[in-house]
Amino acid sequence: MVNWSEVLEPIAAWFRSLGVPEPIVHWGHPAMMAIVIFVVGSFVGVTGWRGKLLEDKDKDAALRSRISHRQLAPWLFIFLAGGYTGGVLSLVMQHQPLFASPHFWTGSLVLLLLLINGVISLSGFAGNKKALRAAHAYLGSVTLGILLLHAVLGFNLGISL
Repeated sequence: MVNWSEVLEPIAAWFRSLGVPEPIVHWGHPAMMAIVIFVVGSFVGVTGWRGKLLEDKDKDAALRSRISHRQLAPWLFIFLAGGYTGGVLSLVMQHQPLFASPHFWTGSLVLLLLLINGVISLSGFAGNKKALRAAHAYLGSVTLGILLLHAVLGFNLGISL
């Protein structure tokens, strides 16, 4: 089995050689990801639901919300994937085990669920099927909920190290 900490250690050693202050190594990932989760994630979730709920009431507002959701949702995934990578590297830099915390596993689950949700969306909801649109909305909401749990687990991990 691959020991990912050993594989990533040369990269971590290079970052350590830069003399990045310990508080940045320790709290940089949580600070940046909090912005992504609470600002970008909230916006993506709100615009997605707004586009869905306003569809029959205000078609222009619904369309604007859907466009905003469609434009920003891929960036949320990219930012979270980058943050995931940074979080893993931060753990290696601090000589912490990678697979030991529930924070690691919730982060992995979030990326998997967002990837599934992206595939649903990119499929055109399989011909604009209402059931797939509903599944997309609820899966996205569950994923945002897991992100909140992920943030709590991350804070607990951060104060325990």
